[in-house]
Amino acid sequence: MGFEQILLDAKLLTVEALEQARKLAAQTRRPLAAALVEHGFLPEADVLRAQARQFGMEFVTIADMKVDRAAVKAVTSKLSAHYGVMPLSLQDGVLILAVPDPLDLAAVEDIEATMGCRVERALACRDDIRKALAVYYGVGADTVERLLAQTDEPSPPPAEETQDVGKTASDTSVVRLVNQFLQEAIRDRATDIHFEADREGVRVRRRIDGLLWPTNVHGDMRFLFPSIISRIKLMAGLDIVERRLPQDGRAGVVVDRQRYDLRVSVVPAMHGEDVVVRILPASMLFDLNDLGYDDDALEILCRTIARPNGILLVTGPTGSGKSTTLYACLSRLNSQERKIITIEDPVEYELRGITQTQIHPQIGLTFARTLRSMLRHDPDVMMVGEIRDLETARIAVQSAMTGHLVFSTLHTNDAASTPGRLTEMGVEPYLVASTLALTIAQRLLRMICSSCRERYDKPDGESGYRGRGCRACNHSGYRGRAAISEMLPNEASIQDLILEKAPAGRLRSAADAMGMRTLAQNGAAKAARGLTTMEEVMRITAV
Repeated sequence: MGFEQILLDAKLLTVEALEQARKLAAQTRRPLAAALVEHGFLPEADVLRAQARQFGMEFVTIADMKVDRAAVKAVTSKLSAHYGVMPLSLQDGVLILAVPDPLDLAAVEDIEATMGCRVERALACRDDIRKALAVYYGVGADTVERLLAQTDEPSPPPAEETQDVGKTASDTSVVRLVNQFLQEAIRDRATDIHFEADREGVRVRRRIDGLLWPTNVHGDMRFLFPSIISRIKLMAGLDIVERRLPQDGRAGVVVDRQRYDLRVSVVPAMHGEDVVVRILPASMLFDLNDLGYDDDALEILCRTIARPNGILLVTGPTGSGKSTTLYACLSRLNSQERKIITIEDPVEYELRGITQTQIHPQIGLTFARTLRSMLRHDPDVMMVGEIRDLETARIAVQSAMTGHLVFSTLHTNDAASTPGRLTEMGVEPYLVASTLALTIAQRLLRMICSSCRERYDKPDGESGYRGRGCRACNHSGYRGRAAISEMLPNEASIQDLILEKAPAGRLRSAADAMGMRTLAQNGAAKAARGLTTMEEVMRITAV
């Protein structure tokens, strides 16, 4: 049966859609199967299933299979990556090979000639093959092999302001190797890549949904590690000769037509230099409704940012989403009628229509100094990246008293500890009581993966939800994160306690009497609704 008839019989396409796809394939001079995927008529898996039926082949999902390590060892990473195929099993001289195109026989002919065995094919999606190559061979393993086979290693080219990492796919150099790490990390939703050297070799880890996951790398990558560090330094505009002092820089890259900003930090370590590359989308839409706040918490927050003056503080450890919350508040307020200015270290996301300033303490451009100058620009709303010292705290408080709405962050464990932290810094209690509008303590919880979410019976007889684990969530059971918070509005009873310099325990008791939901209670409510698990709530809130 023909390919087109299979699609029609399976009701994957209408006759009209098929005719439209035919015309597009003819115009672009592409095979019909490729045109169906490229122009969004069908997902690749549906097309491959139809082709598997047409050619009498099997369609496989590699992530759900047990791959034969003997087959992986038999076919080099260079050969597998070159053709974009994945060996699955090797038994009795027969190699089963996952391929993305049933009409491309080049890989089969080359591997049969090289290995002297018979090759049988199964169809698999390109992205599935790409992920399997990274898992079983290691990210960039083919490039490592090619580089080590060269007698003279090519030096990395000069850094560019913004580089499309996809354009170096055919390049056999350290540039391509670094770009492969960036591509894989971005496609897997990683926010950081950690390159670390120790006595045994090189370790690469990626932070996904707040946790670090190891990345499989080629065993010989340790020989290329200095060149990798030099390439990253070049990208970030850092001094490649300096290896004794920490350095920070930034770069821009394009992956899959999306621009990303990279924040690079290099620190000297015992066995060389360690590098952390933070990955940030260059453009991002911030919406308060997307943060995961409950309706009552969202109402309190919206009511606070609608005020003409006062201070909104978001507290929590590093990586708890404080900046994202403040950016969402700024986006909600951003309009032609308001002048909004921010002071940040560093500027994480660019917001159109807002004046953003990055501090440089090395030349005396501190939070406090910039904040004083900011007031001369007659802003309606100001954001200070972090209140770190008494001078910054006092200027922020004075700004709120003179009719400005001020957003900032502070490092405390909960909302009730925030007023005491400000008074400990030296801010007078009456100033804190009269200007602090709302304190938010925030954490980020991993959400149960929607692709493998299942109901189960707990030992106590009650039922709950969990993630079974699938390839979409890297078999962790979690995918994506949402905020949990506790919000402490500055009501009259709280103001009285601030004026008395009451300890955090009394403030917390007063907040409980007002109906404030703690971080643990907020998380438990999300777990009860099947959005996360109590294990995750306990991990984040230390209940």
